[in-house]
Amino acid sequence: MNQKESQDERAMSHEGSWERVLLMVLVCLLPLLIVFVAFGLGRSIPGWVFIAALLACLLMHLFLMRPESTSGRTAEQATRKGEPNAVGEKALRFARAIPTELFETERWEESDGVLRVGGRLRASSTVVLEAARQAAATALEREAEVLLHEDEFGRPTLVVLPEETQRMLEEAQPRQRPMVNLGLLLATLATTTWAGAAHKGVNLLESPSAWTEGVPYALGLMLILGFHEMGHYLMARRHGVRVSLPYFIPVPFALGTFGAFISMPALLKNRRQLFDIGVAGPLAGLVVTIPALLVGLQWSTLSPQDLDAAGHHLHQGLSLNSSLLLALLAKASLGEAISQGHVVQLHPLAFAGWLGLLLTALNLLPVGQLDGGHIAHALLGRNRAAQVGRFSLFLMVGLGFLVWPGLLFWALLVYFIAGRPGVPPRDDVTPLDVRRRGVGWASFALLVLILMPLPHAFSQLIGLHCPYV
Repeated sequence: MNQKESQDERAMSHEGSWERVLLMVLVCLLPLLIVFVAFGLGRSIPGWVFIAALLACLLMHLFLMRPESTSGRTAEQATRKGEPNAVGEKALRFARAIPTELFETERWEESDGVLRVGGRLRASSTVVLEAARQAAATALEREAEVLLHEDEFGRPTLVVLPEETQRMLEEAQPRQRPMVNLGLLLATLATTTWAGAAHKGVNLLESPSAWTEGVPYALGLMLILGFHEMGHYLMARRHGVRVSLPYFIPVPFALGTFGAFISMPALLKNRRQLFDIGVAGPLAGLVVTIPALLVGLQWSTLSPQDLDAAGHHLHQGLSLNSSLLLALLAKASLGEAISQGHVVQLHPLAFAGWLGLLLTALNLLPVGQLDGGHIAHALLGRNRAAQVGRFSLFLMVGLGFLVWPGLLFWALLVYFIAGRPGVPPRDDVTPLDVRRRGVGWASFALLVLILMPLPHAFSQLIGLHCPYV
């Protein structure tokens, strides 16, 4: 293979990086998906089969996600600290070229082609970064990508990426493929309509004329997902970030979709961009989720039956006590009627709204590359956010064993799809302003409102029938 062919192949591989990641995730989750399909077809699944499927998923993940060679490393890997180069001549030249009145150099090193110069800021991050780029151009005789990050001790560190990594970032830009976006949108609309009809006991293969039975659920869920992703899209465009249109993921069983996503550059400008784009999705999704619940609950049926007696199946009933926010919305929608029962048989539109709440909570988890992970990164910094993310995953696994086994599946899904930390922005030192910090903590308060069950005493306060008192 000649040099040009090698470069073209590398460029194509990075342009399609999200496709490769999605394919690997689907392959890793294949054993578990087979189990869920069999369960959906009415097959009885022993507990040991479920555990075996989980272990198979983990083993496949370890095999497929094993470390890559140095030539194929990602930008996030390139910024990690490796074995220091004993000479570090390039790092020293770069450090000496930085004006001391802007950045007080205290340490420098070179590892795996990455130059790191640590010290103290004596000017704003914007001024220091511009001066560092000019210093890198002088010392290295090339236009270099310079980042301002925090090391493991929280100290400001200037990072110069290798030429290969910089070229990867320039090549790996989102492509606009509107026909693919439209095709996936229509396919997901069809699969969610199928799922909505199935939830009402209608098989569209036997009764295709009854497709309207699945429309309320399909439109509700598609609007929630669409608003969520368009929130990310519009905020990214507002910041001048190149971004793709949403890609919906259709599946012909269960909920009818695995959600949607957008493709963005790996490297953003600063924490403000990271925060704004991350928080815009969940907040935009609530614009449809809350009205869908308020309207759908009015079309739902309340029952005083015990949820345990009814069974833990959505078509048989959902306890309003399972979520504090759900109970408050039910009170706003149904008024005094909620005193008649605590179990609600959800109308398809309310079911879509309830899924919207679950998806909002899932996205707000402060883990890796989830929206909540980006928010935590912008609020707390990369190191603290990583610690919070690991704790959140361990907590989900613990609650999965102690409270609800379904959390094990969600923990596994989160770990595979978004467990790895994203690439820090160029300026990962400048903190958020007070307004953004307030919005960030409010978003995590929203997460608590969705996940926390309704306290028994509060049930009496809002007039909700509670089976335990």
